Amino acid sequence: MTDGDTPNPTYKRVMLKISGEALMGDQGFGLHPPTVERIAREVKSVHDLGVEICMVIGGGNIFRGLQGSAQGMERTTADYMGMLATVMNALAVQSALEQLGVFTRVISAIRMDEVAEPYIRRRAVRHLEKQRVCIFAAGTGNPYFTTDTAATLRANEMACEAIFKGTKVDGVYDKDPAKHDDAVRYDKVTYDEVLQKHLGVMDASAIALARDNNLPIIVFSLDEPGGFCGILAGEGTYTIVHPDTSATG
Repeated sequence: MTDGDTPNPTYKRVMLKISGEALMGDQGFGLHPPTVERIAREVKSVHDLGVEICMVIGGGNIFRGLQGSAQGMERTTADYMGMLATVMNALAVQSALEQLGVFTRVISAIRMDEVAEPYIRRRAVRHLEKQRVCIFAAGTGNPYFTTDTAATLRANEMACEAIFKGTKVDGVYDKDPAKHDDAVRYDKVTYDEVLQKHLGVMDASAIALARDNNLPIIVFSLDEPGGFCGILAGEGTYTIVHPDTSATG
């Protein structure tokens, strides 16, 4: 809800998970600087509310491990290449945020001390307490785990109150709304329903980890201007994935 011009945010510390594809705009590959800047402004608007923000960004706009593996590349090598792509995206978003005056730290699960900090949980928590945005890069540092799983893991380690999953649609649907006009959006859905109905919010490992720790996942449209800030103020359209067994579509 809003109080004059200053919304009272629903959550104090959150994880924002976005795909690498979100950074490429209308291009088919790579980074689109105006799109990166727009997303950075969305993050800043929430940061300005006093919310502590963690981020995990995928790498699919540069390299996706599964696709490399499908084309004959050894899976572990392909996954490490995907992790490196997430570091590139994290650095791009860090640059955009700092140009807006938001202090940001890129924290990598794979050591590369010249460009990012190594992951040390207590140090990362301290950054958040000092109102720095923490961008966790290189996934979990292990192959066979997605950035969705990395986001859920880091959100739990940082004691985040919710994961915000920014997508191209305004919530979770029973089928792809881009392909089916009769697709129905859920306002609320349980973790188990997501798994049973294969709703595609996140991969199964990430959903199970969120379920085991009662960490809500809020799915919203990253293309909706002000959407991230609006939801924290109790407005906007989204789907919440949570443990309430009475939740219905």
